[in-house]
Amino acid sequence: MKLGILPLGRPTFDVPFAEENLTAMLSQLDATGHEIVGPRELLFDEPATRAGIDTLKSAGAEHVVVLQVTFTDASMTVAIGAAFDVPLSIWSIPEPRLGGRLRLNSFCGLNLASHALGLNSRQFGWLYADPAGDVAEDLSAMLAGDRLSGQLPLGDVPACTEAGQAIAKAVNGKRIARIGEHPAGFDTCAYDKSAMKDLSGVEVDELALDDLFDLARALPADAAAEVRQLADAELSGLDEVDPEELDRSLRLKVGLDMLKEKGGYGAFAIRCWPETFTEYGGAVCGPASMLGEARVPCACEADVYGALTQMVLAAAADAPVFLTDLVDMDAGDNTGVVWHCGQAPISMIDPDVKAEATIHTNRKQPLLYQFPLKPGEVTLMRISQAHGRPHMVLSHATMLQRSMAFTGTSGVLRFARAAEDVLADIIASGLEHHMALAYGDHRESLRGAAGAMGLPLLEI
Repeated sequence: MKLGILPLGRPTFDVPFAEENLTAMLSQLDATGHEIVGPRELLFDEPATRAGIDTLKSAGAEHVVVLQVTFTDASMTVAIGAAFDVPLSIWSIPEPRLGGRLRLNSFCGLNLASHALGLNSRQFGWLYADPAGDVAEDLSAMLAGDRLSGQLPLGDVPACTEAGQAIAKAVNGKRIARIGEHPAGFDTCAYDKSAMKDLSGVEVDELALDDLFDLARALPADAAAEVRQLADAELSGLDEVDPEELDRSLRLKVGLDMLKEKGGYGAFAIRCWPETFTEYGGAVCGPASMLGEARVPCACEADVYGALTQMVLAAAADAPVFLTDLVDMDAGDNTGVVWHCGQAPISMIDPDVKAEATIHTNRKQPLLYQFPLKPGEVTLMRISQAHGRPHMVLSHATMLQRSMAFTGTSGVLRFARAAEDVLADIIASGLEHHMALAYGDHRESLRGAAGAMGLPLLEI
């Protein structure tokens, strides 16, 4: 078979480590005996990727494999899927849980691609495996068409319960401020205002990102003094980050508080990158952690349905929630890792550690909270639009007492089912890359909430 490859990457991640993994992937592909065509170097942008597409077309590729070497958004993978009427596969790779930065974040790229391809009804094969390991059998199976994504059937709309009605009532009539548009290629964060209102009774106000920046910049010199005191009480190492960037970050918290009071918002969905770093000069992650602890959910990447999901789960749990990425699944250890840059509510901290002030691993600006999540029972939930079908996805796990897997706020958890089965269901469901997490088992009340909102239920 003539096998076309397109290795995708982003230069904000660990490029030497990515190139090392790409070399191992190419070695495994060469060993399959297929004729390999296409670029053998990382494609960092759209022009390079489109040139690669043209190369594969000219060569007559009979199967196209996206090598998801680092995180990328889904735009190019969708374009690749649309460009070829041949089988499509994605190979994503894990990375060691060493307590440092997410050097590749490859799984999140697979997650975004899975959702976007599902919305476009594009079938694909997939593999999540270390190219330095024994992957020959699984790789051959993927190339033979035996590891297809599929599509999970939804369950029925559950019975509406009194607890579920109370949750739906608590959310109905609230307002979300969407500040800035979601990043290109993040189909997981797309939404429709009228559909949101019909589903939940929640209104969305669309604000410009510059409105928040201008508000924060115009504050008096000492405007962030109280927020700084709060951060001092919660974090070590605050004096070790750049003071001007720290002040700009904390001013975002003051600005968001002002917007909340003025607009009566129950949650925010904020375009957190790249402009908060490149145009404003300070991270919104720390402020999002503070607001989350205060029961005002903040969804990054302008994920409006993520904000709605947090509001529903917070009403069920009567506790702070954490909008998180699932960034790793390890079948051998039977665990997964949930992570985000540094915005989990402080009450979720492992009590045996002290939270640290840190900077964004890619953009190198404060303020981020850093700590491992505490052990205990957790519920994960998403109000999903996967495959164009509004529904609720629900899962249950136990957070383990483990050392920090990756910088920022992260935790190692064990699902009630085998990790490899949960992973397969995540891909087949086309699930969005953000899920909301709360401590405790809230599945029964959330099933009732799904019933009250008329949402079919999918438990994974």
